[in-house]
Amino acid sequence: MTQNGQRNTKDDTLDDDNNNKDLLQQIASSFRSGVEVKDRKYRLMTFKQCFIGSDAVDFMVSNGIASNREEAIKLGQSLMTELSLFEHVTRDHPFADDHLFYHFIDRGDVSINPVTKEKFQWSDYLDPSSSTSYSSGGMSLQPTLPVPNMEYVSPNDVHVASHIWPLDDHNLQLLDHVHPTGWKDPTSQNKYDLVVIGGGPAGLVTAAGAAGVGARVALIEANFLGGDCLNMGCVPSKSLIHAAKLAHTVKGNQAALADAGITIQGGADSVSIDFAKIMERIRRIRAGISHHDSAERFTKELGVEVFMGRGTFVGNSSVMVNGQTLKFNKAVIATGGYPSLLPMPGLKELHQMNTNPGNKPRPYVMTNETFFNMTEQPQHLVVCGPGVIGVEMAQSMQRLGTKVTVLGRSGRILPKEDDDHAKTIQDQLEQDGVEFRLSVTEYVGVVLTGNILDNGHPEMSFKIQEQTDGKKVYTELLVDAVLVATGRRPNVNGMELEKAGVEYDG
Repeated sequence: MTQNGQRNTKDDTLDDDNNNKDLLQQIASSFRSGVEVKDRKYRLMTFKQCFIGSDAVDFMVSNGIASNREEAIKLGQSLMTELSLFEHVTRDHPFADDHLFYHFIDRGDVSINPVTKEKFQWSDYLDPSSSTSYSSGGMSLQPTLPVPNMEYVSPNDVHVASHIWPLDDHNLQLLDHVHPTGWKDPTSQNKYDLVVIGGGPAGLVTAAGAAGVGARVALIEANFLGGDCLNMGCVPSKSLIHAAKLAHTVKGNQAALADAGITIQGGADSVSIDFAKIMERIRRIRAGISHHDSAERFTKELGVEVFMGRGTFVGNSSVMVNGQTLKFNKAVIATGGYPSLLPMPGLKELHQMNTNPGNKPRPYVMTNETFFNMTEQPQHLVVCGPGVIGVEMAQSMQRLGTKVTVLGRSGRILPKEDDDHAKTIQDQLEQDGVEFRLSVTEYVGVVLTGNILDNGHPEMSFKIQEQTDGKKVYTELLVDAVLVATGRRPNVNGMELEKAGVEYDG
């Protein structure tokens, strides 16, 4: 109703829709528990765990769910189309008062934790002594990061826990959406119209679009629904760039601000950067929109069957995931790529230490997959690779107060872009304070020095060989953070693409 007592048609319609949906859900619960489900035979075929349409009509009428058989048919059709509760065993018939077989649709869900008696959540694995409070003052937050007790994490989820941290409220919400722990895959029954392997932006759009026009769709994802874009690409990077741009505006454009009538008392030196708060905001923004890519939304709202695991082809019309074989008419491979590490002595070992959960300080040797896990600001960041990712993050971190050195081999940045464009961008980054070393001939090695800096980061000695005036020169950089952004490789290894007749470059 409006303030003057008139009926608000739009609001009342929404309320009616919600009430009708709640009522339909209650009917669905009674229907599912009341109809007789068992294996049934038709001619020489056996259909597993199904019910008969006319029996379901009998159940609804005799239990007062419907007043007559015509009303029961309409209710059954609503349960079938609006809630996607069940389907005909061969998908050839709508719900009818006839001797037709139907089975309930299982699209996957989170298992019940036997201890809490509720659905599993990532917070179930947290050590009770882990702190989830953050402040920017004092020593490094690294020793008090909330971390999971890996002893109890499912083997299917361990790799996820090692790539997203800290497990504060924001990241817990994110993981519950994009890689719910304790996920119970649906039971594959009939052939799928489409199987989508990879739950990044391309895979999600493909799955949702196909399901939206009536296709039976299975979506397979081993890591994070939402892929790079949501979890470690577009969303977090643009959030960081936004903060860096604000810092640059108030610190670097004092004259422009003054011309606009804006004065900061104390000038640029009075502007302070709360890096922990910046990174917390990134986690909050990411978690806040993660429901749109969640397993819950795709199963319950979009009608997609979600499998959390790694898919491998067993033929040109079937794929295996978590021990189940899924048959399909069509398949889409949308597995994206992964960052490649430099063949540099010591780099792989330190990167593995960075992705190993624990309370000891981690060496910040990162790719884009772990870059946004930082909680304390590095003093000196070295970026390997002057491509788009490296340049974006280099400028952002420099503008936020970290000393940044960008390394490359080709003598220029952004090698895939036009020379004049790259030169303009490099000039701007140099004005921001970024240092470039673009004539690297060898990445010699990186080791821990044994020193722990004031920010809690382990210091590293990063050695390179450069070509200077025709001579080879060895340079040592003392850094506390390394970002490797030297390219990506396709995520296709181990998928048995040969069995599906797919040619690819490994």
